Amino acid sequence: MGLSAALDLPASAPVRQNIDIRPLTSGSGRSRLGAEVLGLDLSKPLADADFRRIHQAHLDHHVLVFRDLRITPAQQVEFSRRFGPLQIHVLSQFALAGHPEILIVSNIKENGQPIGLGDAGHYWHSDLSYVEKPSLGSMLHAQELPTEGGDTLFADQHAAYEVLPEKTKQRIAHLRAEHSYLCKYEELRARSPWRPKLTPEQIAKVPPHVHSVVRTHPETGCQALFVSEHFTTRIVGLPEDESRALLDELFAHSTREEFVYRHRWQAHDMVFWDNRSVMHLAAGTPEQLRRKLYRTTIEGDIVF
Repeated sequence: MGLSAALDLPASAPVRQNIDIRPLTSGSGRSRLGAEVLGLDLSKPLADADFRRIHQAHLDHHVLVFRDLRITPAQQVEFSRRFGPLQIHVLSQFALAGHPEILIVSNIKENGQPIGLGDAGHYWHSDLSYVEKPSLGSMLHAQELPTEGGDTLFADQHAAYEVLPEKTKQRIAHLRAEHSYLCKYEELRARSPWRPKLTPEQIAKVPPHVHSVVRTHPETGCQALFVSEHFTTRIVGLPEDESRALLDELFAHSTREEFVYRHRWQAHDMVFWDNRSVMHLAAGTPEQLRRKLYRTTIEGDIVF
């Protein structure tokens, strides 16, 4: 481009960034989980070509780790919205002040009260699988990390589906399952006195929804298991004992070690995972160590 042409560009025109995307080593064969994204600067407008690279890497690797990402909450919200509308968590009391799209995930207590959801991710799950349009993906940005613990595990549900016995694939091909936010809620409250009691208004916002046990990714066409121990209550149309036995079998299979990537957080990491492709689990943090992260959640599609 000549100098005269460059001078004609608007001052705010996005400029291509030197972004490096590096696959992470994980799993033992089928799983392709995880890639690092280095060099992204969200204080500048993001060029469409750079966004497309990130989008494709997200589809290819299911979990992106943006390293040393120093951003404001507003920049996190803006970047998240590039992928779709944002979903507001039912526990609105843990929303970041001024940014209702951000859920505070934290074990910190101030003035005797929790500032965020301290036991998020205690069970394997896909975010918001209990709503009509489950989440496309979630972005979790580290604000304060403990000196030990606090890892997050991700399980590749495409890989889990691929290696199912053919007989099992045929059995579950057309089954549907109910997902409910209330499934483990009272059990979690019994474990943690800091998890709030839901109001009638909050309960009314999270009625159960039924989705296919095997979902098709709307962008790649790949199939994945779509049940979780956290939110899936039953297989529709099966006797209770048969439903429970099948779910327990699928839960155990879906989180086998060869499908799992374990993320060990570094300062200023932001992890962006595809809830249509993976489940995740919080490995836990020692109670005396502080942990705080900001989460945005992007709306997905009706499951098919």
